Amino acid sequence: MKLHEFQAKRLLSTYAIRCPPGRVAITPEEAEAAAREINATSIFVKAQVLAGARARAGGVRELGDARAVRTAAAELLGQRLVTDQTGPAGQIVRRVLIEAGADCAEELYLAMTVDGASGSIVLIGKAHGGSGVENRVRSEMLATQKLSFDIQGKLQQGDLAMFCRGLGLRSGTVDRLGEIIRNMHRAFVDIDASLIEMNPIAVTADGDLVVLDAKVVLDDNALFRHPELAELRDEEDIDDIELKAQRHQINFMQMDGDIGIIVNGAGLGLATLDMVQDAGGEPANFMDIRTTAKSLDIAQGIALVLDNPSAKVLLVNVYGGGMQPCDTIIEGLGIAVRRKGRVLPIVLRLTGNNEELARLRLANFNLPTTECADMWQAVTRAVAVARGET
Repeated sequence: MKLHEFQAKRLLSTYAIRCPPGRVAITPEEAEAAAREINATSIFVKAQVLAGARARAGGVRELGDARAVRTAAAELLGQRLVTDQTGPAGQIVRRVLIEAGADCAEELYLAMTVDGASGSIVLIGKAHGGSGVENRVRSEMLATQKLSFDIQGKLQQGDLAMFCRGLGLRSGTVDRLGEIIRNMHRAFVDIDASLIEMNPIAVTADGDLVVLDAKVVLDDNALFRHPELAELRDEEDIDDIELKAQRHQINFMQMDGDIGIIVNGAGLGLATLDMVQDAGGEPANFMDIRTTAKSLDIAQGIALVLDNPSAKVLLVNVYGGGMQPCDTIIEGLGIAVRRKGRVLPIVLRLTGNNEELARLRLANFNLPTTECADMWQAVTRAVAVARGET
Protein backbone atom coordinates (compact mmCIF):
# COMPACT_ATOMS: atom_id res chain seq x y z
CA MET A 1 0.00 0.00 0.00
CA LYS A 2 1.50 3.31 -1.12
CA LEU A 3 1.29 6.45 1.00
CA HIS A 4 1.13 9.98 -0.30
CA GLU A 5 4.16 12.17 0.32
CA PHE A 6 2.45 14.17 3.07
CA GLN A 7 1.40 10.95 4.84
CA ALA A 8 4.91 9.51 4.56
CA LYS A 9 6.45 12.66 6.03
CA ARG A 10 4.01 12.79 8.92
CA LEU A 11 4.85 9.18 9.70
CA LEU A 12 8.61 9.68 9.46
CA SER A 13 8.42 12.81 11.61
CA THR A 14 7.14 10.67 14.49
CA TYR A 15 10.50 8.86 14.30
CA ALA A 16 12.47 12.11 14.69
CA ILE A 17 13.27 12.36 10.97
CA ARG A 18 13.23 16.04 10.06
CA CYS A 19 10.98 17.24 7.19
CA PRO A 20 10.16 20.81 6.11
CA PRO A 21 7.10 22.54 7.64
CA GLY A 22 4.08 21.80 5.46
CA ARG A 23 0.28 21.78 5.24
CA VAL A 24 -2.14 19.88 3.01
CA ALA A 25 -4.78 21.82 1.05
CA ILE A 26 -7.76 20.69 -1.02
CA THR A 27 -8.79 24.17 -2.22
CA PRO A 28 -6.84 27.19 -3.52
CA GLU A 29 -8.04 29.18 -0.49
CA GLU A 30 -6.62 26.58 1.89
CA ALA A 31 -3.35 26.61 -0.06
CA GLU A 32 -3.02 30.37 0.28
CA ALA A 33 -3.80 30.22 4.00
CA ALA A 34 -1.22 27.45 4.47
CA ALA A 35 1.42 29.52 2.66
CA ARG A 36 0.74 32.51 4.90
CA GLU A 37 0.97 30.32 7.99
CA ILE A 38 4.27 28.77 6.87
CA ASN A 39 5.60 32.27 6.03
CA ALA A 40 8.76 31.23 4.19
CA THR A 41 10.63 33.06 1.42
CA SER A 42 10.50 29.92 -0.74
CA ILE A 43 7.29 27.86 -0.82
CA PHE A 44 6.62 24.68 -2.79
CA VAL A 45 3.25 23.56 -4.12
CA LYS A 46 3.41 19.78 -4.63
CA ALA A 47 0.68 17.70 -6.29
CA GLN A 48 -0.17 14.66 -4.15
CA VAL A 49 -0.48 11.67 -6.45
CA LEU A 50 0.80 8.15 -5.92
CA ALA A 51 3.54 8.41 -8.53
CA GLY A 52 7.00 9.88 -8.93
CA ALA A 53 8.52 12.23 -11.54
CA ARG A 54 6.00 14.93 -10.59
CA ALA A 55 8.41 17.84 -11.02
CA ARG A 56 9.11 17.06 -14.69
CA ALA A 57 5.35 16.99 -15.30
CA GLY A 58 4.79 20.39 -13.67
CA GLY A 59 3.37 18.93 -10.46
CA VAL A 60 5.96 20.58 -8.18
CA ARG A 61 6.36 24.35 -8.27
CA GLU A 62 8.55 26.73 -6.27
CA LEU A 63 6.97 30.11 -5.55
CA GLY A 64 7.67 33.21 -3.52
CA ASP A 65 4.37 34.45 -2.09
CA ALA A 66 0.96 33.26 -0.91
CA ARG A 67 -1.01 34.70 -3.87
CA ALA A 68 1.16 32.80 -6.33
CA VAL A 69 0.64 29.66 -4.24
CA ARG A 70 -3.12 30.10 -4.54
CA THR A 71 -2.86 30.44 -8.33
CA ALA A 72 -0.65 27.36 -8.67
CA ALA A 73 -2.97 25.31 -6.44
CA ALA A 74 -5.96 26.34 -8.55
CA GLU A 75 -4.12 25.20 -11.67
CA LEU A 76 -3.25 21.79 -10.18
CA LEU A 77 -6.30 20.79 -8.14
CA GLY A 78 -8.79 18.73 -10.09
CA GLN A 79 -6.42 18.32 -13.03
CA ARG A 80 -5.04 15.04 -14.34
CA LEU A 81 -1.27 14.88 -13.86
CA VAL A 82 0.58 12.63 -16.32
CA THR A 83 4.10 11.62 -15.27
CA ASP A 84 6.59 8.97 -16.34
CA GLN A 85 5.12 6.68 -13.67
CA THR A 86 1.37 7.25 -13.99
CA GLY A 87 0.95 5.98 -17.53
CA PRO A 88 -0.87 7.98 -20.21
CA ALA A 89 -4.11 8.13 -18.20
CA GLY A 90 -2.42 10.09 -15.40
CA GLN A 91 -3.88 10.66 -11.93
CA ILE A 92 -6.26 13.36 -10.72
CA VAL A 93 -4.76 15.82 -8.24
CA ARG A 94 -7.15 15.98 -5.28
CA ARG A 95 -4.82 17.64 -2.77
CA VAL A 96 -1.60 19.62 -2.73
CA LEU A 97 1.16 19.86 -0.14
CA ILE A 98 2.23 23.41 0.67
CA GLU A 99 5.75 23.23 2.06
CA ALA A 100 8.60 25.53 3.02
CA GLY A 101 11.71 25.39 0.88
CA ALA A 102 15.04 24.39 2.42
CA ASP A 103 18.59 25.60 1.99
CA CYS A 104 20.37 22.84 0.08
CA ALA A 105 24.13 22.56 -0.41
CA GLU A 106 24.06 18.86 -1.36
CA GLU A 107 21.44 16.20 -2.08
CA LEU A 108 21.48 12.56 -0.95
CA TYR A 109 19.42 9.50 -1.85
CA LEU A 110 18.51 6.99 0.86
CA ALA A 111 16.22 3.97 0.62
CA MET A 112 15.48 0.92 2.73
CA THR A 113 13.81 -2.20 1.38
CA VAL A 114 13.84 -6.00 1.71
CA ASP A 115 16.37 -8.07 -0.21
CA GLY A 116 14.29 -10.90 -1.67
CA ALA A 117 17.29 -13.19 -2.04
CA SER A 118 18.59 -13.01 1.54
CA GLY A 119 15.48 -11.86 3.41
CA SER A 120 17.51 -9.12 5.09
CA ILE A 121 16.71 -5.42 5.22
CA VAL A 122 19.01 -3.55 2.87
CA LEU A 123 19.94 0.13 2.95
CA ILE A 124 20.82 1.85 -0.33
CA GLY A 125 22.51 5.24 -0.47
CA LYS A 126 23.74 7.51 -3.23
CA ALA A 127 25.49 10.85 -3.22
CA HIS A 128 23.97 13.50 -5.53
CA GLY A 129 20.37 12.31 -5.23
CA GLY A 130 17.32 14.16 -6.49
CA SER A 131 15.51 14.07 -9.81
CA GLY A 132 16.81 11.56 -12.34
CA VAL A 133 18.88 9.59 -9.82
CA GLU A 134 17.69 6.26 -11.26
CA ASN A 135 18.94 7.14 -14.75
CA ARG A 136 22.31 8.22 -13.38
CA VAL A 137 22.69 4.92 -11.55
CA ARG A 138 21.75 2.89 -14.64
CA SER A 139 24.31 4.80 -16.70
CA GLU A 140 26.94 4.06 -14.01
CA MET A 141 27.50 7.77 -13.45
CA LEU A 142 26.61 7.39 -9.78
CA ALA A 143 28.10 4.94 -7.28
CA THR A 144 25.78 3.09 -4.89
CA GLN A 145 26.45 2.27 -1.24
CA LYS A 146 24.70 -0.78 0.26
CA LEU A 147 24.38 -2.07 3.80
CA SER A 148 22.39 -5.04 5.14
CA PHE A 149 20.63 -5.21 8.52
CA ASP A 150 18.97 -8.05 10.35
CA ILE A 151 15.49 -7.59 11.82
CA GLN A 152 16.96 -6.29 15.09
CA GLY A 153 19.04 -3.73 13.20
CA LYS A 154 22.36 -5.27 14.20
CA LEU A 155 25.46 -4.31 12.24
CA GLN A 156 29.13 -4.95 12.53
CA GLN A 157 30.84 -2.17 14.48
CA GLY A 158 31.85 0.66 12.17
CA ASP A 159 29.68 -0.46 9.23
CA LEU A 160 27.22 2.42 9.53
CA ALA A 161 29.93 5.08 9.76
CA MET A 162 31.71 3.52 6.76
CA PHE A 163 28.43 3.59 4.77
CA CYS A 164 27.91 7.29 5.57
CA ARG A 165 31.49 8.24 4.78
CA GLY A 166 31.10 6.42 1.45
CA LEU A 167 28.60 9.11 0.52
CA GLY A 168 31.32 11.75 0.87
CA LEU A 169 29.92 13.42 3.98
CA ARG A 170 31.77 15.46 6.56
CA SER A 171 32.32 13.95 10.00
CA GLY A 172 29.57 15.93 11.75
CA THR A 173 27.06 15.09 9.03
CA VAL A 174 28.06 11.41 9.19
CA ASP A 175 26.79 11.25 12.78
CA ARG A 176 23.52 12.97 11.86
CA LEU A 177 22.89 10.66 8.92
CA GLY A 178 23.67 7.66 11.11
CA GLU A 179 20.93 8.77 13.50
CA ILE A 180 18.47 9.16 10.62
CA ILE A 181 19.31 5.66 9.39
CA ARG A 182 18.77 4.11 12.82
CA ASN A 183 15.40 5.87 13.12
CA MET A 184 14.55 4.85 9.56
CA HIS A 185 15.25 1.20 10.38
CA ARG A 186 13.09 1.41 13.52
CA ALA A 187 10.22 2.85 11.48
CA PHE A 188 10.69 0.22 8.75
CA VAL A 189 10.29 -2.64 11.22
CA ASP A 190 7.58 -1.01 13.35
CA ILE A 191 5.20 -0.30 10.47
CA ASP A 192 5.98 -3.41 8.38
CA ALA A 193 7.17 -1.34 5.43
CA SER A 194 8.38 -2.83 2.17
CA LEU A 195 10.01 0.45 1.08
CA ILE A 196 11.04 3.73 2.68
CA GLU A 197 12.69 6.10 0.21
CA MET A 198 13.98 9.60 0.96
CA ASN A 199 14.99 11.46 -2.17
CA PRO A 200 16.39 13.95 -1.90
CA ILE A 201 17.71 14.52 1.58
CA ALA A 202 19.02 18.08 1.66
CA VAL A 203 22.37 18.67 3.31
CA THR A 204 22.28 22.30 4.44
CA ALA A 205 25.29 24.61 4.59
CA ASP A 206 25.67 24.00 8.34
CA GLY A 207 25.43 20.21 7.92
CA ASP A 208 21.79 19.66 8.93
CA LEU A 209 19.75 17.02 7.10
CA VAL A 210 16.17 17.64 5.89
CA VAL A 211 14.02 15.14 3.96
CA LEU A 212 12.59 17.04 0.98
CA ASP A 213 10.64 14.14 -0.53
CA ALA A 214 9.65 10.76 0.86
CA LYS A 215 7.96 7.58 -0.33
CA VAL A 216 6.62 4.87 1.97
CA VAL A 217 5.12 1.57 0.83
CA LEU A 218 3.52 -0.71 3.43
CA ASP A 219 3.22 -4.49 3.22
CA ASP A 220 -0.49 -5.12 2.57
CA ASN A 221 -0.22 -8.56 4.16
CA ALA A 222 0.69 -6.96 7.51
CA LEU A 223 -2.01 -4.29 7.60
CA PHE A 224 -4.13 -6.38 9.97
CA ARG A 225 -1.52 -5.45 12.59
CA HIS A 226 -1.85 -1.72 11.80
CA PRO A 227 -5.51 -0.69 11.48
CA GLU A 228 -4.50 2.95 11.98
CA LEU A 229 -2.24 2.71 8.91
CA ALA A 230 -4.82 0.80 6.85
CA GLU A 231 -7.08 3.84 7.22
CA LEU A 232 -4.53 5.90 5.26
CA ARG A 233 -5.25 4.01 2.02
CA ASP A 234 -6.41 6.43 -0.65
CA GLU A 235 -9.25 4.50 -2.23
CA GLU A 236 -9.82 7.23 -4.81
CA ASP A 237 -6.47 6.36 -6.38
CA ILE A 238 -7.17 2.61 -6.58
CA ASP A 239 -8.86 1.01 -9.55
CA ASP A 240 -12.52 0.32 -8.65
CA ILE A 241 -12.31 -3.27 -9.85
CA GLU A 242 -9.16 -4.00 -7.85
CA LEU A 243 -10.66 -2.36 -4.77
CA LYS A 244 -13.84 -4.45 -5.03
CA ALA A 245 -11.72 -7.59 -5.37
CA GLN A 246 -9.61 -6.70 -2.32
CA ARG A 247 -12.76 -6.34 -0.22
CA HIS A 248 -13.59 -9.95 -1.08
CA GLN A 249 -10.16 -11.45 -0.33
CA ILE A 250 -9.09 -11.49 -3.99
CA ASN A 251 -5.96 -9.97 -5.53
CA PHE A 252 -7.01 -8.95 -9.03
CA MET A 253 -5.72 -6.93 -11.95
CA GLN A 254 -7.50 -6.33 -15.24
CA MET A 255 -5.47 -7.00 -18.38
CA ASP A 256 -5.99 -6.63 -22.12
CA GLY A 257 -6.43 -10.25 -23.27
CA ASP A 258 -9.37 -12.61 -23.79
CA ILE A 259 -8.59 -15.57 -21.48
CA GLY A 260 -10.17 -15.16 -18.06
CA ILE A 261 -7.85 -16.52 -15.36
CA ILE A 262 -9.21 -18.06 -12.13
CA VAL A 263 -6.36 -19.20 -9.87
CA ASN A 264 -5.71 -19.60 -6.15
CA GLY A 265 -2.25 -18.45 -5.11
CA ALA A 266 -0.06 -15.61 -6.36
CA GLY A 267 2.78 -17.87 -7.55
CA LEU A 268 0.41 -20.20 -9.38
CA GLY A 269 -1.31 -17.16 -10.88
CA LEU A 270 1.94 -15.72 -12.22
CA ALA A 271 3.00 -19.11 -13.59
CA THR A 272 -0.37 -19.41 -15.33
CA LEU A 273 0.05 -15.98 -16.95
CA ASP A 274 3.52 -16.93 -18.17
CA MET A 275 2.27 -20.21 -19.64
CA VAL A 276 -0.63 -18.50 -21.41
CA GLN A 277 1.85 -16.07 -22.99
CA ASP A 278 4.18 -18.92 -23.97
CA ALA A 279 1.25 -20.69 -25.65
CA GLY A 280 0.48 -17.58 -27.70
CA GLY A 281 -2.53 -16.45 -25.69
CA GLU A 282 -3.38 -13.20 -23.90
CA PRO A 283 -4.66 -13.18 -20.30
CA ALA A 284 -7.69 -11.02 -19.54
CA ASN A 285 -6.71 -10.67 -15.88
CA PHE A 286 -4.49 -11.74 -13.02
CA MET A 287 -6.24 -13.41 -10.10
CA ASP A 288 -5.04 -14.67 -6.74
CA ILE A 289 -7.75 -16.12 -4.50
CA ARG A 290 -6.51 -15.74 -0.94
CA THR A 291 -6.77 -18.61 1.50
CA THR A 292 -9.15 -16.51 3.61
CA ALA A 293 -11.73 -16.22 0.80
CA LYS A 294 -15.07 -17.99 1.25
CA SER A 295 -17.21 -19.27 -1.62
CA LEU A 296 -19.24 -16.03 -1.77
CA ASP A 297 -16.01 -13.98 -1.88
CA ILE A 298 -14.76 -16.17 -4.71
CA ALA A 299 -18.05 -15.69 -6.54
CA GLN A 300 -17.56 -11.91 -6.35
CA GLY A 301 -14.05 -12.24 -7.78
CA ILE A 302 -15.13 -14.51 -10.63
CA ALA A 303 -17.97 -12.10 -11.39
CA LEU A 304 -15.31 -9.50 -12.20
CA VAL A 305 -13.90 -11.86 -14.84
CA LEU A 306 -17.36 -12.49 -16.26
CA ASP A 307 -18.04 -8.75 -16.39
CA ASN A 308 -15.14 -8.33 -18.81
CA PRO A 309 -16.69 -8.39 -22.32
CA SER A 310 -13.32 -9.34 -23.83
CA ALA A 311 -13.19 -12.68 -21.99
CA LYS A 312 -13.96 -15.60 -24.32
CA VAL A 313 -13.03 -18.54 -22.09
CA LEU A 314 -12.38 -19.22 -18.40
CA LEU A 315 -9.13 -20.96 -17.51
CA VAL A 316 -9.58 -22.41 -14.00
CA ASN A 317 -6.28 -23.60 -12.52
CA VAL A 318 -6.88 -24.77 -8.96
CA TYR A 319 -4.58 -26.42 -6.48
CA GLY A 320 -6.54 -27.32 -3.35
CA GLY A 321 -4.55 -26.88 -0.17
CA GLY A 322 -5.43 -27.34 3.48
CA MET A 323 -6.86 -23.83 3.86
CA GLN A 324 -8.49 -23.52 0.42
CA PRO A 325 -10.02 -26.79 -0.83
CA CYS A 326 -11.03 -27.29 -4.44
CA ASP A 327 -14.77 -27.51 -3.77
CA THR A 328 -14.90 -24.01 -2.24
CA ILE A 329 -13.55 -22.49 -5.44
CA ILE A 330 -15.87 -24.53 -7.67
CA GLU A 331 -18.83 -23.51 -5.52
CA GLY A 332 -17.83 -19.86 -6.00
CA LEU A 333 -17.58 -20.45 -9.76
CA GLY A 334 -21.08 -21.94 -9.95
CA ILE A 335 -22.58 -19.12 -7.87
CA ALA A 336 -20.92 -16.46 -10.03
CA VAL A 337 -22.17 -17.97 -13.32
CA ARG A 338 -25.72 -18.30 -12.01
CA ARG A 339 -25.74 -14.75 -10.70
CA LYS A 340 -24.27 -13.15 -13.83
CA GLY A 341 -26.14 -15.31 -16.34
CA ARG A 342 -23.10 -15.34 -18.63
CA VAL A 343 -21.85 -18.81 -19.54
CA LEU A 344 -18.38 -19.10 -21.07
CA PRO A 345 -16.48 -22.25 -22.02
CA ILE A 346 -14.51 -23.45 -18.98
CA VAL A 347 -11.15 -25.18 -19.21
CA LEU A 348 -10.29 -26.76 -15.88
CA ARG A 349 -7.18 -28.14 -14.22
CA LEU A 350 -8.08 -29.36 -10.76
CA THR A 351 -5.98 -31.14 -8.16
CA GLY A 352 -5.58 -31.33 -4.39
CA ASN A 353 -7.80 -31.29 -1.34
CA ASN A 354 -11.48 -32.18 -2.01
CA GLU A 355 -11.01 -32.45 -5.77
CA GLU A 356 -13.57 -35.29 -6.12
CA LEU A 357 -16.16 -33.29 -4.16
CA ALA A 358 -15.38 -30.34 -6.43
CA ARG A 359 -16.07 -32.45 -9.52
CA LEU A 360 -19.41 -33.53 -8.05
CA ARG A 361 -20.39 -29.92 -7.40
CA LEU A 362 -19.28 -28.95 -10.89
CA ALA A 363 -21.56 -31.62 -12.36
CA ASN A 364 -24.48 -30.28 -10.29
CA PHE A 365 -23.93 -26.79 -11.73
CA ASN A 366 -24.06 -28.30 -15.27
CA LEU A 367 -21.41 -25.95 -16.67
CA PRO A 368 -19.67 -26.41 -20.07
CA THR A 369 -16.34 -27.73 -18.76
CA THR A 370 -13.32 -29.42 -20.29
CA GLU A 371 -11.03 -30.90 -17.64
CA CYS A 372 -7.36 -31.33 -18.46
CA ALA A 373 -4.72 -33.52 -16.86
CA ASP A 374 -2.05 -30.85 -16.36
CA MET A 375 -1.42 -27.12 -16.55
CA TRP A 376 0.10 -27.04 -20.02
CA GLN A 377 -2.74 -29.05 -21.53
CA ALA A 378 -5.26 -26.72 -19.88
CA VAL A 379 -3.44 -23.60 -21.06
CA THR A 380 -3.10 -24.72 -24.69
CA ARG A 381 -6.74 -25.80 -24.74
CA ALA A 382 -7.90 -22.40 -23.38
CA VAL A 383 -5.77 -20.58 -25.98
CA ALA A 384 -7.33 -22.69 -28.74
CA VAL A 385 -10.86 -21.96 -27.49
CA ALA A 386 -10.12 -18.23 -27.36
CA ARG A 387 -8.93 -18.38 -30.96
CA GLY A 388 -12.07 -20.26 -32.02
CA GLU A 389 -10.04 -23.30 -33.08
CA THR A 390 -12.12 -25.80 -31.09
